[in-house]
Amino acid sequence: MEHKDYKSSHHNHHIDHHNMKNEVNILISYEGNLLTIDLKDQSGNTPEFELNHEKIFHLIIVSSDLQQYYHLHPVDKGNGIFQQEISLKEDLYKVFVDVNPKNLDYQISPIDLHVGHAHHDKQVAIQPDTHFQKTVDNITVELQIDSLVIHKPTTFTYNITGGKLEPYLGALGHVIIVDKDLKQFIHVHPVADDKTIFHTQFTKPGIYKVWSEFKFGENVQIFPFVIQVS
Repeated sequence: MEHKDYKSSHHNHHIDHHNMKNEVNILISYEGNLLTIDLKDQSGNTPEFELNHEKIFHLIIVSSDLQQYYHLHPVDKGNGIFQQEISLKEDLYKVFVDVNPKNLDYQISPIDLHVGHAHHDKQVAIQPDTHFQKTVDNITVELQIDSLVIHKPTTFTYNITGGKLEPYLGALGHVIIVDKDLKQFIHVHPVADDKTIFHTQFTKPGIYKVWSEFKFGENVQIFPFVIQVS
Protein backbone atom coordinates (compact mmCIF):
# COMPACT_ATOMS: atom_id res chain seq x y z
CA MET A 1 0.00 0.00 0.00
CA GLU A 2 1.27 3.45 -0.76
CA HIS A 3 1.96 5.77 2.11
CA LYS A 4 0.25 8.95 3.07
CA ASP A 5 2.69 11.67 2.14
CA TYR A 6 1.38 15.20 2.57
CA LYS A 7 4.57 16.89 1.43
CA SER A 8 4.96 15.16 -1.92
CA SER A 9 1.36 14.43 -2.88
CA HIS A 10 -1.22 17.13 -2.37
CA HIS A 11 -4.03 15.27 -4.04
CA ASN A 12 -3.76 11.70 -2.77
CA HIS A 13 -3.67 10.20 0.72
CA HIS A 14 -2.96 6.47 0.90
CA ILE A 15 -2.30 4.05 3.72
CA ASP A 16 0.79 1.91 3.98
CA HIS A 17 1.55 -0.65 6.65
CA HIS A 18 5.11 -1.26 5.50
CA ASN A 19 6.98 1.94 4.75
CA MET A 20 6.14 4.22 7.68
CA LYS A 21 6.10 3.98 11.43
CA ASN A 22 3.17 5.45 13.33
CA GLU A 23 3.82 8.11 15.96
CA VAL A 24 0.17 8.83 16.79
CA ASN A 25 -1.90 6.66 19.14
CA ILE A 26 -5.67 6.61 18.62
CA LEU A 27 -8.35 5.54 21.09
CA ILE A 28 -11.98 5.44 19.94
CA SER A 29 -15.11 4.98 22.04
CA TYR A 30 -18.79 5.12 21.17
CA GLU A 31 -21.51 5.57 23.77
CA GLY A 32 -24.93 7.18 23.67
CA ASN A 33 -24.60 8.24 20.02
CA LEU A 34 -21.37 10.08 20.84
CA LEU A 35 -18.14 9.05 19.14
CA THR A 36 -14.98 10.14 20.96
CA ILE A 37 -11.53 10.01 19.38
CA ASP A 38 -8.44 10.58 21.53
CA LEU A 39 -5.20 11.37 19.66
CA LYS A 40 -1.83 11.43 21.44
CA ASP A 41 1.80 11.13 20.44
CA GLN A 42 4.13 8.44 21.78
CA SER A 43 4.83 10.52 24.90
CA GLY A 44 1.16 11.04 25.67
CA ASN A 45 1.18 14.64 24.49
CA THR A 46 -1.36 16.29 22.22
CA PRO A 47 -0.17 16.57 18.60
CA GLU A 48 -0.54 19.76 16.62
CA PHE A 49 -2.52 19.27 13.43
CA GLU A 50 -2.24 21.04 10.10
CA LEU A 51 -5.24 22.17 8.10
CA ASN A 52 -6.17 19.84 5.26
CA HIS A 53 -8.82 21.09 2.84
CA GLU A 54 -10.36 23.51 5.34
CA LYS A 55 -10.49 20.94 8.18
CA ILE A 56 -7.94 19.44 10.55
CA PHE A 57 -9.86 16.19 10.89
CA HIS A 58 -11.60 14.10 8.23
CA LEU A 59 -13.31 11.09 9.80
CA ILE A 60 -14.40 8.30 7.47
CA ILE A 61 -16.66 5.52 8.77
CA VAL A 62 -17.64 2.54 6.61
CA SER A 63 -19.75 -0.44 7.62
CA SER A 64 -18.19 -3.86 7.08
CA ASP A 65 -20.66 -4.61 4.27
CA LEU A 66 -19.69 -1.32 2.53
CA GLN A 67 -23.29 -0.12 2.53
CA GLN A 68 -23.03 2.66 5.13
CA TYR A 69 -20.60 5.51 4.59
CA TYR A 70 -19.93 8.69 6.57
CA HIS A 71 -17.47 11.54 5.97
CA LEU A 72 -17.50 13.67 9.11
CA HIS A 73 -15.51 16.44 10.77
CA PRO A 74 -15.48 15.92 14.55
CA VAL A 75 -15.46 18.83 16.98
CA ASP A 76 -12.12 19.65 18.57
CA LYS A 77 -12.62 19.51 22.35
CA GLY A 78 -8.99 20.24 23.15
CA ASN A 79 -6.14 18.07 24.46
CA GLY A 80 -6.35 15.80 21.42
CA ILE A 81 -9.99 14.90 22.06
CA PHE A 82 -12.45 15.06 19.15
CA GLN A 83 -16.14 14.22 19.34
CA GLN A 84 -18.87 13.52 16.82
CA GLU A 85 -22.56 12.95 17.46
CA ILE A 86 -23.79 10.15 15.22
CA SER A 87 -26.43 7.44 15.42
CA LEU A 88 -24.98 4.16 14.21
CA LYS A 89 -27.05 1.03 13.89
CA GLU A 90 -25.72 -2.25 15.21
CA ASP A 91 -22.87 -3.34 12.98
CA LEU A 92 -19.12 -3.63 12.67
CA TYR A 93 -17.54 -0.50 11.21
CA LYS A 94 -14.09 0.46 10.02
CA VAL A 95 -12.95 3.92 11.06
CA PHE A 96 -10.31 5.90 9.16
CA VAL A 97 -8.79 8.89 10.96
CA ASP A 98 -7.49 11.27 8.29
CA VAL A 99 -5.34 13.89 10.05
CA ASN A 100 -2.02 15.60 9.38
CA PRO A 101 0.00 15.84 12.63
CA LYS A 102 2.93 18.25 12.49
CA ASN A 103 6.41 16.73 12.72
CA LEU A 104 5.07 13.21 13.34
CA ASP A 105 4.96 10.17 11.09
CA TYR A 106 1.40 9.00 10.68
CA GLN A 107 -0.34 6.43 8.52
CA ILE A 108 -4.07 5.92 8.21
CA SER A 109 -5.01 2.44 9.35
CA PRO A 110 -8.50 0.93 9.65
CA ILE A 111 -9.77 0.81 13.23
CA ASP A 112 -12.56 -1.57 14.25
CA LEU A 113 -15.65 -0.05 15.84
CA HIS A 114 -18.17 -2.55 17.21
CA VAL A 115 -21.69 -1.21 17.72
CA GLY A 116 -24.07 -3.56 19.49
CA HIS A 117 -23.37 -7.27 19.18
CA ALA A 118 -21.94 -7.29 15.67
CA HIS A 119 -18.42 -8.62 16.21
CA HIS A 120 -17.54 -10.37 12.98
CA ASP A 121 -16.65 -9.21 9.50
CA LYS A 122 -19.38 -9.84 6.98
CA GLN A 123 -18.77 -11.60 3.71
CA VAL A 124 -18.95 -8.71 1.28
CA ALA A 125 -20.60 -9.72 -1.97
CA ILE A 126 -20.34 -6.65 -4.17
CA GLN A 127 -19.94 -6.72 -7.92
CA PRO A 128 -18.15 -4.15 -10.08
CA ASP A 129 -20.41 -1.71 -11.88
CA THR A 130 -20.82 -2.19 -15.60
CA HIS A 131 -22.37 1.25 -16.11
CA PHE A 132 -20.67 4.22 -14.47
CA GLN A 133 -23.59 6.62 -14.25
CA LYS A 134 -25.57 7.39 -11.10
CA THR A 135 -28.50 9.74 -10.45
CA VAL A 136 -29.33 11.19 -7.03
CA ASP A 137 -32.09 13.80 -6.57
CA ASN A 138 -32.25 14.40 -10.33
CA ILE A 139 -28.51 15.07 -10.50
CA THR A 140 -26.62 12.71 -12.78
CA VAL A 141 -22.94 11.94 -12.42
CA GLU A 142 -21.07 10.01 -15.09
CA LEU A 143 -17.65 8.61 -14.20
CA GLN A 144 -15.02 8.03 -16.88
CA ILE A 145 -11.91 6.04 -15.93
CA ASP A 146 -8.95 5.77 -18.29
CA SER A 147 -7.18 2.82 -16.64
CA LEU A 148 -7.79 0.30 -13.87
CA VAL A 149 -4.44 -1.47 -13.85
CA ILE A 150 -2.11 -1.55 -10.86
CA HIS A 151 1.02 0.61 -10.84
CA LYS A 152 -0.33 2.79 -13.63
CA PRO A 153 -1.71 6.31 -13.18
CA THR A 154 -5.50 6.34 -13.07
CA THR A 155 -7.65 9.35 -13.94
CA PHE A 156 -11.25 9.70 -12.75
CA THR A 157 -13.20 12.28 -14.76
CA TYR A 158 -16.69 13.20 -13.58
CA ASN A 159 -19.30 14.74 -15.88
CA ILE A 160 -22.19 16.26 -13.94
CA THR A 161 -25.61 17.34 -15.19
CA GLY A 162 -28.78 18.53 -13.47
CA GLY A 163 -27.24 20.64 -10.72
CA LYS A 164 -24.96 23.60 -10.08
CA LEU A 165 -21.74 22.40 -8.52
CA GLU A 166 -20.50 24.37 -5.49
CA PRO A 167 -17.06 24.32 -3.83
CA TYR A 168 -16.86 21.80 -1.01
CA LEU A 169 -13.97 21.88 1.47
CA GLY A 170 -11.84 23.93 -0.88
CA ALA A 171 -12.47 21.90 -4.03
CA LEU A 172 -15.24 20.87 -6.41
CA GLY A 173 -15.32 17.36 -5.02
CA HIS A 174 -13.71 14.67 -2.91
CA VAL A 175 -13.27 10.97 -3.63
CA ILE A 176 -12.82 8.25 -1.02
CA ILE A 177 -11.79 4.77 -2.16
CA VAL A 178 -11.51 1.57 -0.11
CA ASP A 179 -10.88 -1.99 -1.13
CA LYS A 180 -13.48 -4.71 -0.53
CA ASP A 181 -11.67 -5.89 2.60
CA LEU A 182 -11.46 -2.35 4.03
CA LYS A 183 -7.70 -2.51 4.37
CA GLN A 184 -6.69 0.05 1.75
CA PHE A 185 -7.81 3.66 1.97
CA ILE A 186 -7.33 6.40 -0.62
CA HIS A 187 -8.55 9.99 -0.23
CA VAL A 188 -8.27 11.84 -3.54
CA HIS A 189 -8.62 15.53 -4.25
CA PRO A 190 -9.07 17.12 -7.68
CA VAL A 191 -6.07 18.03 -9.81
CA ALA A 192 -7.20 21.67 -9.52
CA ASP A 193 -9.74 23.49 -7.38
CA ASP A 194 -12.00 24.17 -10.39
CA LYS A 195 -11.85 20.65 -11.88
CA THR A 196 -13.72 17.39 -11.30
CA ILE A 197 -10.73 15.37 -12.46
CA PHE A 198 -8.91 13.15 -9.97
CA HIS A 199 -5.59 11.31 -10.29
CA THR A 200 -4.67 8.25 -8.24
CA GLN A 201 -2.86 4.93 -8.53
CA PHE A 202 -3.60 1.43 -7.27
CA THR A 203 -0.96 -0.95 -5.94
CA LYS A 204 -3.09 -4.06 -5.45
CA PRO A 205 -5.69 -5.69 -7.70
CA GLY A 206 -9.22 -6.35 -6.53
CA ILE A 207 -12.64 -4.81 -6.05
CA TYR A 208 -12.84 -1.28 -4.68
CA LYS A 209 -15.74 0.95 -3.70
CA VAL A 210 -15.61 4.61 -4.65
CA TRP A 211 -17.62 7.31 -2.89
CA SER A 212 -17.73 10.51 -4.94
CA GLU A 213 -18.77 13.61 -2.97
CA PHE A 214 -20.11 16.75 -4.60
CA LYS A 215 -21.94 19.77 -3.20
CA PHE A 216 -25.06 21.26 -4.81
CA GLY A 217 -26.49 24.29 -3.03
CA GLU A 218 -26.27 23.49 0.68
CA ASN A 219 -26.35 19.72 0.23
CA VAL A 220 -23.49 17.28 -0.23
CA GLN A 221 -24.50 14.33 -2.40
CA ILE A 222 -22.65 11.03 -2.51
CA PHE A 223 -22.42 8.96 -5.68
CA PRO A 224 -21.06 5.44 -5.07
CA PHE A 225 -19.36 3.26 -7.66
CA VAL A 226 -17.76 -0.19 -7.54
CA ILE A 227 -14.70 -0.85 -9.68
CA GLN A 228 -12.44 -3.79 -10.52
CA VAL A 229 -8.69 -3.17 -10.58
CA SER A 230 -6.53 -5.70 -12.42
